[in-house]
Amino acid sequence: MYQEYAWKKYKDQHMSEVTKFNEEYKSFLTKGKTERLCVREAIQLCEAAGFKNIKECTTIQAGDKVYAVNKHKNIAAFVVGEQPLSSGLAILGAHIDSPRIDLKQNPLYESDTFVYLDTHYYGGIIKYQWVTIPLAMYGVVIKKDGTTVEIQIGDDPTDPVFGITDLLPHLAAEKMQKAASKVIEGEGLDILIGSMPVEDEEKDPSKKRILNLLKEKYDISEEDFVSAEIEIVPAGSARDFGLDRSMVAGYGHDDRVCAYTSLRALLDAPKCARTICAVLVDKEEIGSVGATGASSLWFENCIAELIALAEEYSDFKVRKALTNSVMLSSDVSAGLDPLYPSVSERRNVAYLGKGICFNKYTGSRGKSGCNDAQPEFIAKLRNMMDQDNIFYQTSELGKVDQGGGGTIAYILANYNMNVIDAGVPVLSMHSPMEIVSKVDVYEAYLAYKTFLKNA
Repeated sequence: MYQEYAWKKYKDQHMSEVTKFNEEYKSFLTKGKTERLCVREAIQLCEAAGFKNIKECTTIQAGDKVYAVNKHKNIAAFVVGEQPLSSGLAILGAHIDSPRIDLKQNPLYESDTFVYLDTHYYGGIIKYQWVTIPLAMYGVVIKKDGTTVEIQIGDDPTDPVFGITDLLPHLAAEKMQKAASKVIEGEGLDILIGSMPVEDEEKDPSKKRILNLLKEKYDISEEDFVSAEIEIVPAGSARDFGLDRSMVAGYGHDDRVCAYTSLRALLDAPKCARTICAVLVDKEEIGSVGATGASSLWFENCIAELIALAEEYSDFKVRKALTNSVMLSSDVSAGLDPLYPSVSERRNVAYLGKGICFNKYTGSRGKSGCNDAQPEFIAKLRNMMDQDNIFYQTSELGKVDQGGGGTIAYILANYNMNVIDAGVPVLSMHSPMEIVSKVDVYEAYLAYKTFLKNA
C-alpha cells in the first residue's frame, strides 16, 4: 500500500506481532552499541538459525546457510539458492556503525585534579547534543602480546557513567552568542572520568588513581591506549517512546534498525531460487572507506569464495554474479518532524507510520554523489510490495537546496547491479536519542522478506 498509514493494517489482535518483533529489536539495539558487538549479536542469531562459518566449509550446495566475518566489523550471511551464483544474488545491505565519540590514541590527562579522556568525534554529530548526558564506554584494548581486553562500562545498573560538562547559564552569556556549530568545539568534547587524587602523589594524583584502577580491573597501562579502539556512546537501553508506546527511542537506529530487520528477514526467509544475502558493513558514516567499509574488496571476495566452493571458479563468474544481482541498500531515511517542517517538501518526504521508505536517490544539491535507481527496478519492487500488502512510501532527503546525504548504494551499483535505498524513517537522526515507529520497523522486516522471496 503506497503512502498510507500502516497502523490500519494492524488491528489490536495483530499488534502482538509488531510488539514482539520490536522487543527483540530493542534487545539487539541495546546490546549492539558498537560494530563489533553488532557482529557478535549477528553471529549468535545466525548460528541459532543453523548457519555455519564459511571457513568451515569445503564445498557448498543449494540450501546451505553460511556466514563470513571480516575483522570483527563486517558480516555477510548467505542462503545458497538453486540457481547458479553467476545468475546473481538478492542482497540486503546495511551498515552497523553509528555517529559517536572516539578516544584519541593518547587520551588520558589531568587538569586541576579532574581526569579526562581526549576525544575525536566520528561521523556527522551535532556536538552540543552530546553534552551533559550520561555516556558509556565500549571497546577493546589490544595489548602488545596480542591479548584482547574488552571494555564495557556504563550500562550495567551498578556501573558508573561518564559525561561532558557544560557551563551554567549564569556564566554562558558570551558562549551563547556563538553559532550553534561553535557552541561546543570538537576539542571540547573531552570525557570527565574521575576527580579523586591519590594521597602523597605529587604529579597528576587523580590520573594516578585512574591508572591504578585500570591496572587492577583490566591489567592495562596508559601505553596500551595506543592500540585500543574505545567508543563513547549514550548510556541506557532502547525504550518504548510515547504514552501509546508506538515508537522506539534509542541510540544507533541509523542504521542498526535496517541491519537487524535485514538480517532477520534473511534468517526467516523461505527457500529461494536465487542465493540470498544480508551484508552488514562498517564506516558508512565516514564515507564507507577502509578495510571494513563498503568500498573494501571484502564483499567481492566473499562472492568469489562462494563460487569457488560451489563450482568451477572463474573471475568472469564473479563479475556476472555481481552485475546480475539486485540489492536493497537498507538504510534509514529522514522522517518528517512537524516541529521543523521547513526543511522538507511534504509530497516527497517520509512519514513515521507509513511503512518502509524507498529513496530513488539521495545525494545533495543536484543529486551529487547519489545512486539514482532505475525505474524498471522500482516498478518491480512496487509490484512485489503490493502483492504482499506491504505498506511503503517514497522520499528524498530534504528540500533540493537544503542538504542531503549518502549511503552505500552507489558503491554496490558500481558493479552494475540494480540498487535502491530502502529503510525506516527516523526522527532526530544522528542524535544520541533517535526515534522510529514500531510499525515501520515491522513493515521493513516484511518488505525485506518479500524482496528476498521475489527478487
